[in-house]
Amino acid sequence: MSAATPTSPAPAPAAPDPFPHRRRTTRRAAALLLGCALALTGSLTAQSPAFADSSATSGKSAGQGKDTFTAGILKDPDSLNPFTGITAESYEMWHVSYDLLMGWSEKDFSPVPGLATSWEEAGDGKSWTYKIREGVKWSDGKPLTARDAAYTFNRILGGDYEQSNYGNYTANITKAEAPDDTTLVLHVKRSTPIMKQLWVPILPEHIWSEIDAKEVKSFSNEPKDGPVVSSGPFKLVDRKKGQFISFEANKDYWAGAPKIDRLVFKVYDNADAMALALKRGEIDYAYDLESSVFSSLEDAKGVSTRSATSINFDQIAFNNGAALADGTPIGDGHPALRDKRVRKALSLAIDRETLVERVLGGHGSPGDTVIPPIYEELHYAPGADAQKFDLEAAGRLLDEAGWKMGADGVRAKGGKKLELRLLTRQESKQSKDTGEFAKSWYARIGVPVTIKVVSEDTLVETVGQGNFDMMEWGWGVEPDPDYMLSVFTCDKRSYKEDGTVYAELSDSFYCNPEYDRLYQLQATQTDTAERAATVKQMQKLLYDDAAYAVTYYYDDLSAYRSDRWTGFTPQPAPDGPYLFQMGSYSYRSLRPVPAQAAASSGDSPTVLYLGGGLAALLLLGVGGTVIARRRGAKSADERE
Repeated sequence: MSAATPTSPAPAPAAPDPFPHRRRTTRRAAALLLGCALALTGSLTAQSPAFADSSATSGKSAGQGKDTFTAGILKDPDSLNPFTGITAESYEMWHVSYDLLMGWSEKDFSPVPGLATSWEEAGDGKSWTYKIREGVKWSDGKPLTARDAAYTFNRILGGDYEQSNYGNYTANITKAEAPDDTTLVLHVKRSTPIMKQLWVPILPEHIWSEIDAKEVKSFSNEPKDGPVVSSGPFKLVDRKKGQFISFEANKDYWAGAPKIDRLVFKVYDNADAMALALKRGEIDYAYDLESSVFSSLEDAKGVSTRSATSINFDQIAFNNGAALADGTPIGDGHPALRDKRVRKALSLAIDRETLVERVLGGHGSPGDTVIPPIYEELHYAPGADAQKFDLEAAGRLLDEAGWKMGADGVRAKGGKKLELRLLTRQESKQSKDTGEFAKSWYARIGVPVTIKVVSEDTLVETVGQGNFDMMEWGWGVEPDPDYMLSVFTCDKRSYKEDGTVYAELSDSFYCNPEYDRLYQLQATQTDTAERAATVKQMQKLLYDDAAYAVTYYYDDLSAYRSDRWTGFTPQPAPDGPYLFQMGSYSYRSLRPVPAQAAASSGDSPTVLYLGGGLAALLLLGVGGTVIARRRGAKSADERE
C-alpha cells in the first residue's frame, strides 16, 4: 500500500504502480506505501556538512532566529515527483507542498474546501463544477487559476505514466475545462461519489507543460533542477538523498501562514538511532516506531509518546489462483489455495489476539475486514461469523476439503502434500515475527510452512508473477473506500507486456464476478447510506471467501518533544495521528512551547493520566495553558 495504500517497481515504462497506497509499508501502500527499515542495530545515517548548513537541527535554526521543526523518518521518499513517488513518505512531502481541490477534515475525514471553495454535480450527473478560490499564488509569484487544475487533470487523462498514481481518481473523468480563472468543470461518464474526494495534487501548468511525457519519468522535482514551484503551506528548498528534505514556510499561504519557519525531515537508518536523536533533542518527532522502541521512550525526559488510531492493516494474503486480468493462469501457487475452505482454515489458524500482544506490544487490535474500523460507517464487522482462532475448526475444514492428516503429521491429498511457502519482508520486524507465529500455528494443523524473507521490491515482483503461496504485507486505506476495494477486482490482476508479466494492484488474485458487480455499483452510489451498505457487502464477500487473512490493525506509534512543541492537530479527532495524515494540519498549527512554560516544567511536561490511561493532559504553561492528548485506539498510515 498503504502500504497500503498502497508501493514503480515494474520495469515497464508505462506500468501502473503495484500497491501504490501502502502507507507505512510502501501504502501504503502506500501505498501503498514500501516498508521502513526497522533493524534494531546499526548507526545513525551519516550527515554531511551540507545538512548543518541548510537544515540545522530542531528548535531555532543556527544563526537565523527561525523556528525549525525536525521530524525523523525511517525511509527516504522514493521520489518528490508526484507522478513517480509511491511511498508514504513521498505522499507526506506532497501534502505539505501542494494543494488538492478538496481535503479531508481533521475531525472525521469529511470533505472540506481546498483550492475549490465549493463543488456541485450537474443535474444530469454528467459533470461537476468546482469554484477555485481567488488570489492564490504559486511559490514563484504567478497566479494559480482553474486553468492549472484543468491542465493537471487533462495531463493525467492524456498520459500513461501520469495515470499510475491517479488513474483510480480520474477513470470516470472524460475531460477537464476551465471556462474562466475561477471555474473548473470536470466532465464524467456517470454520477460517482469519488468526485468529492479527489487525491490529485494540482500542478503549475507553466512548469510542468515544459516537461514532456518522456522526461517526466526521470524528472526529480528537486531544487537541484531549479526552484520547485508549489502552492502549499511549505516550499521545498533543499534535499540530500538519504539524509534530509528541507522546507520553508509559505508565509503567503491562502489558509494562513504556518506558525513555524522551517520544516525538516531527517532520514535515519533505524528506529534506535532515531529514538536516541529524539532524546538528545536533535529532532522533534520520531515517526513509525516499533513497539519496543516506543516503550523505551515512554519515560524519556521532555518526550511524550502517542499510540494513535490509524488507517492501516496488515494481512497474510493467499494466492487465490494467480492469473492475468484476462484469466490466463500464471505462477506456481499451490492449487489447494484455490479452495476457499483451505484459505478459511488457514485464517482460523491465526491467533490474532496473540499477534497484537506479542508482535505489536498491545498497540493495535485484531483484524477482520479490509476497511479499518476507524471508518465506522464503512467497516463491516463479522460479529457471530468472525473467523476466530480455532485449530480444531481449521482441521475440520481441511478434512472436508480432502486434505487428510498423514502419519508424518503432514496433510496430503492425492499423493500431494499440503506444504506452503510464506514470503515476509526483510524491512519489517513485525512482518518477520508474524510469519514465524503463523508458521508455528500452521504446523499444528498439519501444514508445514517454509518462510522466505525477501526485500519488498523482490516481493512485488514475485507476487506479481504469481510465484508464491502466501505473503505478508499491509495497506493504508484512504477515507474513500474505492481504491482499497478496487484491489480485489478481476481486472487488477497482473498483465503481460512484450512477453513479460507485471504486477498490477492485486496481491491475492481474487476474482469474483459478483464482487466486480458490487464494485461498479458502489462507484455510482452518491447516497451515503446506500453506498455504505454495498461496501459492507463487498467486505463480507472477501471475508467469507478468505481472500485475505487480515491479521491486525496497528496503531501509529510516534514520540515527540512535548517540552518544545505544542499545537498538534490529530486526525481524526481526538485519537488520530499527529503527522502523516490526510492533509497538513499539524504542520500548520504546531508552535513552540513558550520558553517560560518549558522552563517551569523542567523541560519535561507534567502528565496527568485520566480515564484508565486513555487520556492525558499536558500542562504546558504557568498560566494554566492546557493541551489535551489522548492515547489512540488501534487501527492507519502507509501510504498509505
